[in-house]
Amino acid sequence: MKKSLLVVAGVVMAALMAATPALAQKKTLAVVVKGLDNPFFTVLGDGCARWNKDNPSSEYTCLYTGPASSADEAGEVQMVEDLINKGVAGIAISPSNAPAMANMLKAKAPKMPIMTIDADLASADRSLRKTYLGTNNYDMGVLMAKHLKELKPKGGTVCLQLGNVAADNINARAAGFRDTIGGKKGVAKLAGDGGWTEIAGCPLFTNDQIDLANQQMADVFTKNPKLDAFILVGGWAQFGPQAYAQVTDQVMPRLKSKDLIIIAGDTLPPQLDALKAGRSHAQIGQRPYEMGLRAPGVLIDLIGGKAVTDPIFTGLDECTPANLGKCPAK
Repeated sequence: MKKSLLVVAGVVMAALMAATPALAQKKTLAVVVKGLDNPFFTVLGDGCARWNKDNPSSEYTCLYTGPASSADEAGEVQMVEDLINKGVAGIAISPSNAPAMANMLKAKAPKMPIMTIDADLASADRSLRKTYLGTNNYDMGVLMAKHLKELKPKGGTVCLQLGNVAADNINARAAGFRDTIGGKKGVAKLAGDGGWTEIAGCPLFTNDQIDLANQQMADVFTKNPKLDAFILVGGWAQFGPQAYAQVTDQVMPRLKSKDLIIIAGDTLPPQLDALKAGRSHAQIGQRPYEMGLRAPGVLIDLIGGKAVTDPIFTGLDECTPANLGKCPAK
């Protein structure tokens, strides 16, 4: 029975392919993200889908994919390796574990163009990809520090919440924040630099897990009732709006009085809702939709041997209560 069903399915598929030869012959441009469970990447995937809609007659199709969980670093590396083995036309990668991804690329020496999107490889490994498309992550950290300095000019205590330990983009944001708030380059951890000190137990690493990010915030607020600032270098906790609301409920009087400042990365709709509700004081937004929309064109240019700028930055948005009505949500 199972065998006959498989035969029927094969016949149906063959018929469909014969009826739509253009679709059957389309070459794949793969966009591989850290995890399909992250709503930031869902927006990036929407950009990829829009490119397909806008380019129906193209010989290429944009494939948005990634491991089910953002915590599956090995799964992402394996997925890219499988795409290389299949011989897709080009790959845009947001590496969760930059060193691990680089080691695989070195071993495979892929013939198709490889670029990074959203997150880059470590500086020593960037010759393995043709270009980077996405946020200037160091500048994103700079803007977070700028807003904190405006809100808390006298300094204080701070906790940074990061993602995966080996995520190049997140580490670049942390560096931009520390250098700017600390007033000098190369600050590994704030210890009175610029009047700011990172509390014991921080930075925190969420491994891109929404539930863990919220639990970490709750624990920090409970253990540190006089904390001056909490910086979500990425938007993880806010991607779970109900949980984030519960966590911030316990410190709402301090948030309203600006005794405690929260600044976070990204400007997805639930995050702007949090800003509007006074559950954060500034959101530094990336442009994931633009990343997904532009990636196929960049890959096609690389395939065609055209000169491509490296890096290609997609810009940042600074959202505060003062400009909330005009702040983009993508």
